[in-house]
Amino acid sequence: MLVRLMYASRAVPAVDQEELLAILKKSKANNTRSGVTGALCFSEGIFMQVLEGGRSAVNQLYNRIASDARHSAVVLLAYDEIAERRFAGWSMGQVNMQRLNPALLLKYSECARLDPYAVSGKVSMALFDELVATAAIMGQ
Repeated sequence: MLVRLMYASRAVPAVDQEELLAILKKSKANNTRSGVTGALCFSEGIFMQVLEGGRSAVNQLYNRIASDARHSAVVLLAYDEIAERRFAGWSMGQVNMQRLNPALLLKYSECARLDPYAVSGKVSMALFDELVATAAIMGQ
């Protein structure tokens, strides 16, 4: 059974660009082994991530993330059983914030900032769908 999980969290101050790249590198290797795919958005200290895969693998990964000292205020935004993956091409894709049109953020929220704490999980997933459609996600 496949599931899709979306969460948001706040990064601790020690998470900088170098640490983010290390997280992505490790995630890609681990996710490939466990059959998990997805995409990560990191902006102004906020993580928003979609994970897809087998229920057990996704649940275990989410539990590790929720207990990871680099994350605080972890919030589950959405969790669904799915028939197919939306992010099958990415062991862990990353949203390219330089290519992100601020108007896209305004379409889904009050201001042109990524703030999944201020919108519903459904709205956050719609934003991710548009990020895929506009090729604002990079990495394999």
